[in-house]
Parts: sequence; structure tokens; C-alpha cells
Amino acid sequence: MGHAGMAAAAVRYLRADHTVEALPRPELRCVREDERAPVDQGEFRRVLGNFASGVTVVTAPAVEGEDGGAGPAGFACQSFSSLSLDPPLVAFMVGRTSTTWPRIARAGVFCVNVLSAGQAGLCRAFAASGTDKFAGVAHDAAPVSGAPRLGGTLAWIDCAVHAVHTGGDHLVVVGRVNALGTGEGAEEPPLLFHRGRFL
Repeated sequence: MGHAGMAAAAVRYLRADHTVEALPRPELRCVREDERAPVDQGEFRRVLGNFASGVTVVTAPAVEGEDGGAGPAGFACQSFSSLSLDPPLVAFMVGRTSTTWPRIARAGVFCVNVLSAGQAGLCRAFAASGTDKFAGVAHDAAPVSGAPRLGGTLAWIDCAVHAVHTGGDHLVVVGRVNALGTGEGAEEPPLLFHRGRFL
């Protein structure tokens, strides 16, 4: 059977009424002080650092009535991925201790900005805390959410928060895509992060 035949068979299988039972959820818990961690954290970072990832900035619009009248929110994010074609879903991971995530959660919408190779400085600015991350940064409003759409990026994906799942010390945020497009820098190579540095 050729590739086309296998693909057609797979589509027929997926369209059939097959009931799939969910596997039981694994027990997730913190490592107690009196027990050894299964994997050393430094070694975990060193080994996983061999996986090169793209770099994004996730932004959200200002929320009316937010304490202190804060402006839009944003943070640098490497853990972004497409998730589903039908319906169109994407996902990103954010640390539970993030101070930006609660602002994105309150907005209920976000825009993922895919950075180009020349935007390492922009990534560093959005990775910092306690600063006005949007100062001097060219941006307009994404068409559906109104979240900041940064200038010079490779692409932008405008989303609504669809679901949030726990994942250890991080949250897995699933977004439903409402609009998307390529940016001004679409012909540039992507910004990549590998072994603790930008490529």
C-alpha cells in the first residue's frame, strides 16, 4: 500500500465511530524533601537544551479596571506549539509563578508573536520583569482580541483561551485560533534558542 493508500485508510479509520477510553491520569506530585528527585534538575536542563526551539512573545490587551491601570501584558515564550487543525488550536506553557499569566488569564485572549532572527533584543526585553516591556516597541492591535501584534515578526496568531491544564510547575494553556497571518519579517529566518543561547 502506497503513502496515499495508507493516508486514506487512516482517514477512514478516524472517521469511523471508534470509542477510545481515556487512560487513567498519572499521579503528579512534588518530590518530598526526604526523597531523591528522579532526575537532577541541572541535568534535565542540560539535556533538554539540545532541543532547539522557536521563540515567541505572548501578549494580551489591557483589561478594564485592572488594579493600577496596567497596560497590555506580554512575556517571552519558547514553549509554543500548534496543537490541532480541526478545531484550530495552539498551546503554550507558562510557569505557575509567572506574574504575567494572571493578566493574560483575566483578559481571556492572547496573541502569539513569532520572532525573527533579528529580534533577540525584543525577546530579552519581554523576558525581563518590572519594566515597561512595550516602551518603544512598534505594535498594533490583533484583529479579534485586540492584543498587541508586534512589528517585524514572522507570524502572529490571535487566540482566545480555550483550556488550561496543570503540568507540574507549569500550566499548559490551549488557545482557540480566531485569526492569524504572516508578519512584516516573514522572509527572515526564525529566532531559535539552543543550549542556552540564541542562534
